[in-house]
Amino acid sequence: MKGFMYILECSNGKFYTGSTKYLDKRISQHQAGTGANFTKKHLPVKLVYYEEYDNIADAFYREKQIKGWSRKKKLALIEGRHDELPELSKSTLRQAQVTT
Repeated sequence: MKGFMYILECSNGKFYTGSTKYLDKRISQHQAGTGANFTKKHLPVKLVYYEEYDNIADAFYREKQIKGWSRKKKLALIEGRHDELPELSKSTLRQAQVTT
C-alpha cells in the first residue's frame, strides 16, 4: 500500500508534517478541521510539499525525520533547494552544540 509524507502550511505560517495512505482524503480532513489538533486551530491549510513512497512505513519514517528539521531546512526542501540541505543540517548541529 502506497504512502505519502506531506507538509502543510497553516494560516499562521507554520508547517505541519504528516503521513498518510490517502493524500487527498487526509488534506480534506485537515481543511475540515478533523485532521489534527494543530491544523484545526490554524485553518485554512495549504499543501506545499509531498513525497510518495511504496509503503506507509517509509512515509512515516520520513515524516519523523522531517519533523526534527528546522524551519529553514523544511523551506529549502519545499522550494527544491536540495543542495542546501546538508549545510542546513550542519548549521543545526553547530547551533545545538553551542547552546548545550
